[in-house]
Amino acid sequence: MNSSIYAFTAALVASVSLTPAVRQLAFRTGMVDKPNARKIHHTPIPLLGGLAIAFGAILATLVFVEGGPTNQMLAILCGQAILLAVGTADDRGMLHHQTKLMVAMPLVALLVIVADVRLTVLENLFNGVAPVALLAVADYTITFIWLVGITAAFSILDHMDGLCAGTAVIGALFFIIFSITAGQTHVATLAAATLGAALGFLRWNFNPAKIFMGDGGAMFLGFTMAVLGLKIRPAGVPDATAWIIPVLILIVPIFDTFMVSISRARRSLIPFSSPGKDHTAHRLSNLSLGHRNAVLCVYLVGLAGGMLALLVSQLDVIPVIVLAIVLVAVAVSGVVLLERAPFERQQKKTPGDH
Repeated sequence: MNSSIYAFTAALVASVSLTPAVRQLAFRTGMVDKPNARKIHHTPIPLLGGLAIAFGAILATLVFVEGGPTNQMLAILCGQAILLAVGTADDRGMLHHQTKLMVAMPLVALLVIVADVRLTVLENLFNGVAPVALLAVADYTITFIWLVGITAAFSILDHMDGLCAGTAVIGALFFIIFSITAGQTHVATLAAATLGAALGFLRWNFNPAKIFMGDGGAMFLGFTMAVLGLKIRPAGVPDATAWIIPVLILIVPIFDTFMVSISRARRSLIPFSSPGKDHTAHRLSNLSLGHRNAVLCVYLVGLAGGMLALLVSQLDVIPVIVLAIVLVAVAVSGVVLLERAPFERQQKKTPGDH
């Protein structure tokens, strides 16, 4: 518990303190996000905020993780560093726009899988029913899809002031709760460091944003959230229902990616290569809510997902299955309703990731 508090505090102080310096560095090096037709800001905003987030989180994790970093922790930290570097290079325009999705994200997913950070849900549930090798392959596949998918989901979630950082703050908070109650001190330290770093950056990133985290920061946070989702082992929760807990905690990026993918596919657009102002928060903003209120509404959805995760941890299998069915129905209804909300439609396919 103490290591988590120390990690949170150190990451928070580092992130708050470093962000202004990183902001000045971005201006001096020309690392700014310029306004265009698909952006909502009207003046150049400095990028590189991900550097402050990553430095605060990685430093706090290395210093305060009990017993020093394990091989798994080192693999996670290496994955974070790789995504930060690739995302920053992409923000600079040094890489092809699909390098992140097709190379960097799969690479770091394989890196942590090799370090044995993975799901074992199907192996535990159907052991003796199906061949062990087949179940293991299925679990590895789901792990890979989860890591790449959540990382990509956060990458495209970074489209409104404070949205990505705030979502990470909420997710990290609930991951801390579950890991502490389960006695997972290393996981709790990683989550606490991420919470502090994202919260410190949010001080500068909430509307009106003075700095953006860039793709480096968004992928850093997404990858960390994905890893935390794999690592938590909720105390006393059966394998048959434990899998839904990280899904509920990360309901915001999952739903937004699902909604945007369905919407863009219906308009013959490639979901991850057709940037535009058609995300959940954009549509809520257009419903007379405005920027801040739309982001706050999305925060509330994230908090509701976390609270449902806590509820699920106390329920038996049958009520959880019923709840899962209801949530799927609600998600589909949400997509239908948001498709009717006003949003700016893309006219053609363009390179990018939003």
